[in-house]
This record gives sequence, C-alpha cells and structure tokens, in this order.
Amino acid sequence: MIRKGVFCVLVGLLFHGMHAQESVLQFHIQFGNAPLELGKKYISLNDTLQIGTLKFYVSNVEIQYADASVHKPKNDYHLIDIEDLNTLKIPIPESKKPIKKITFNIGVDSLASVSGALGGDLDPAKGMYWAWQSGYINMKIEGKSKSCQTRKNEFQFHIGGYQKPNYAMRKIELNTADSNVVVDIEELFSNIRLANSNSIMIPGKQAMAIADYSAKMFKAQ
Repeated sequence: MIRKGVFCVLVGLLFHGMHAQESVLQFHIQFGNAPLELGKKYISLNDTLQIGTLKFYVSNVEIQYADASVHKPKNDYHLIDIEDLNTLKIPIPESKKPIKKITFNIGVDSLASVSGALGGDLDPAKGMYWAWQSGYINMKIEGKSKSCQTRKNEFQFHIGGYQKPNYAMRKIELNTADSNVVVDIEELFSNIRLANSNSIMIPGKQAMAIADYSAKMFKAQ
C-alpha cells in the first residue's frame, strides 16, 4: 500500500512532468522522396553524385499558433548535422494550440558573426567558422561526382557571408500545421551543374546564388 504522503509526491512528480513535456521541430533530410544516405549515389537533374557531408545552421526559430501567439526557443542557434541524428530535433514546448506557421533562418546573423568565437553549436571546433572577417559557414555540403574535374572528383560548397551585398542568411517561412520540416537536397542540385560549379569556399556572388537555391530545399511535410 502506498502511503498518502508518498502518493502525493508521486502525483506531484507526474504533474510536473506533464507540464515539462516537450515536443520537437523535426528535420527530415531527403533526396527526392527518400531519406538521404551518405555515400549513396543519386541522380539529380544534371549529375550523378554522392553526399559525404551535410551541415547547416538553423536560427531564430519562431512557432506561430492559430491564436496568433508566438513561441521562440531560448537557444537560438542550432547546427544540423546529418551524421548526428540528435541534431535533427529542436525542442519546442508541447502545446494543444494548432500550429499555423513556422519560420526560421538558415545561417548565422551578423551579430553572432562579429561577436567572436562562441560556444555550444557556434563553437569553432564544429568546423563551421571561417574567421571574424567572414564569419560562420551557414551551410556546408561536400561530396563526389564524376562530373567534377577535380581531385578525387570532389565538390565543396561552403556557403556563408554576413556583410552586404554578400549576406548569405535566408529566411524560411512554412505555412503548416505540422512540426515536421522536409529538407530536399535534390532541389538544390537540380539548380547546379557540377561540371561548371563545384567549389565555393568564400562569400561572393556564387555563394549568394547557392544560398538562394538552398532556401527552396525546405518544405512542410
């Protein structure tokens, strides 16, 4: 038999757990309609290719509910890395209110870029920081394709830049009732010919074009 005092403690813990419950903003990285697998050969509109690395920053997440209330998670910078499945989930509070819209930025804003090396997901050890002059790499995609006349047929896209006119951060707005976000890499490569463009490592016009293309990858499920 459970004593009255113990019972009250158990109920209190359960009640507290219910209120502390969280949901997640879940990113599903795909190539077309199938989950992306590193090293697997895919055929885009223009090339056959393999992805070896895929990382990108998500920042300034806002969840807008049907009653016009808005939730902004406290931790504002999230490094999404396909090699770490835990990074594909951003915690958000559990809510019975219907979601109306999800907005977020792809990349790191100028404030964080000029603040110097930071910790957490912004730690330079993550391999996504150039230097204070150039700031953070918003998105890094690397892989191989026989279309590339490069060493080992490799391609490298390190997209970033925080100073105008080369401001690479892009805002994503999804009108959706769901907290699942599809990231379709095929959308990006349908706009690229790897024989002509296969190495972008600094801010500039080419990086801005890739940033524009990359924004089309993000869709509501």
